[in-house]
Amino acid sequence: MTISPQAASSSIRPASPRTTVQARLPDERIFEAPPGTSLRDILEAATPADGRPAVAAIVDGRLNELTTPLWDDADVVPVTAADTIGMRVYRRSLVCLLVTAAAEVFPEAAVIIDHAATTVGGYYCSVYGRPPFSQAELDRIAARMSEIVAADAPIVRAAFTNEQAMAIFSERGERDKARLVAHRAKRGINLYELRGRRDYFQGYMLPSAGLLKHFALHAFPSGFMLQFPHQNRPTTLGPIQPYPKLFDVFEEYGSWLQRLGIRAVGALNDAIVDGRLPEISLVGEALHTLRIAQIASEIASARDRIKVVLIAGPSSSGKTTFSKRLAVQLIAFGVRPYPLGLDDYFLDRAQTPRDESGDYDYESLRALDVPLFNEHLLSLMRGEQVKLPRYDFKSGTRVTGPTISLDGDNILIVEGIHGLNPELVPGLPPDRVYRVYVSALTQLNLDRHNRVATTDCRLIRRIVRDASTRGHDATATLHRWPSVVAGEKKHIFPFQENSDAVFNSALAHEVAVLRPLAEPLLLQVRPDSPQWLEANRLLSFLQWFRQAPADAVPTNSILREFLGGSVLETFRFETRGSFGRPS
Repeated sequence: MTISPQAASSSIRPASPRTTVQARLPDERIFEAPPGTSLRDILEAATPADGRPAVAAIVDGRLNELTTPLWDDADVVPVTAADTIGMRVYRRSLVCLLVTAAAEVFPEAAVIIDHAATTVGGYYCSVYGRPPFSQAELDRIAARMSEIVAADAPIVRAAFTNEQAMAIFSERGERDKARLVAHRAKRGINLYELRGRRDYFQGYMLPSAGLLKHFALHAFPSGFMLQFPHQNRPTTLGPIQPYPKLFDVFEEYGSWLQRLGIRAVGALNDAIVDGRLPEISLVGEALHTLRIAQIASEIASARDRIKVVLIAGPSSSGKTTFSKRLAVQLIAFGVRPYPLGLDDYFLDRAQTPRDESGDYDYESLRALDVPLFNEHLLSLMRGEQVKLPRYDFKSGTRVTGPTISLDGDNILIVEGIHGLNPELVPGLPPDRVYRVYVSALTQLNLDRHNRVATTDCRLIRRIVRDASTRGHDATATLHRWPSVVAGEKKHIFPFQENSDAVFNSALAHEVAVLRPLAEPLLLQVRPDSPQWLEANRLLSFLQWFRQAPADAVPTNSILREFLGGSVLETFRFETRGSFGRPS
């Protein structure tokens, strides 16, 4: 409808200054409040009684804590615990609650957040200064936590100088925190206070403890589990599922770091400044080599039985380099490996299932021709000739590949996301298959209460690799990452305990080495991009690490898969006439 100039001018009139600010919500509702009203008050008024409470808010594209006052009209997006960002806020605040309650009930105990347990939905924690907590003692801590929640005790942020923060941590004997802050390039740091206890937490927090209603504490071997809800069920706790194989790997890696004297980032930064990076790199690589040799030895010792090695793991775990280094070790043991590409068994595009968005779902097991794959495996194990397929991604169809047969000392190596899923090889006798789970399971945390997420390490690896080998900028990688993680949760993580061996591809120094490459890429993400919040979070995380040069990283390192310069890049272990009998 066109408004005439006369009508427009008649609607214009003098007015007094507006004494309110407006918050425009995504559902187009507008809430008006006096300037300086906190986001918490505004969103509490906007949230229905049966709705999910906000734990943070995005204001004009920037993440804010709920204590932030609103001084100008703005677009306000509530963030709940059902959102990835919101669940991080919830978990971080829950750690603050745990540490505070434990210090009140057992002042002599130091609680350490060790690693995340994805199958449980929680953090594995250890205790120093006293024996591990019994379940009865954990119940006392949980009761104190519930009291603090019921009182809705405020979590207050305050600014301190680096020197003040270091003095607070040193007085409590928290040397890891003091060392971390000592390397901080920024002047000044925000600490959070709950019931008189001040601490540092990497990222935004809840304004008070009242929203932390869903948690549990469980006694666990040598420590305990802090359980919290999964993001897709933010008000319920799932059943506790043990994860003995991954737990052992975390414990092993922790002992490796202990040998190096770098259980936290502050100690790593000290080592970089002291020129110890080559030592750290050599020891880390030696431990990788030792573990790969152990896996190869297990396979070689059962070569008369094991004929297929399945390798699986989440994105950017270093599976490709691991597969090649495993092949080298197998050759050294007199075993001749032959790679079989799982992607070559994709169904023609017209038969490929689609996901909830209507896109082709290549990550589904149903996208593979599982019967044909099993038929070929069985034929090869019988010594028969098999005409392998090749999948043409351009046309979306399978074409004819080479015809091969295998000798008695050949072993097939298959890499793919479904390698641990029993439904991939239902036709094979279980004792003929050896499964390896590969992931970057870091135990190097910022400090005792701020863990480094293994997902973040893999994401930084992928950002660097995508830019150098695939021509993707950080924005494109960050845009794709949530769907990658969703696929991992569906197709990989539920089967990780099915493995016969776990290889941890994490290296203590990798973030310090990747930082000079990742940081410029993340800085290129535009502030008006939906990926800017995540880029900014990763930039804040990277700032805690001293930059380290890549020249200390050997050319056969897992890390070279992402840095470039890998001597294994052109290594092929299906050399014609040597491994197998191509026809």
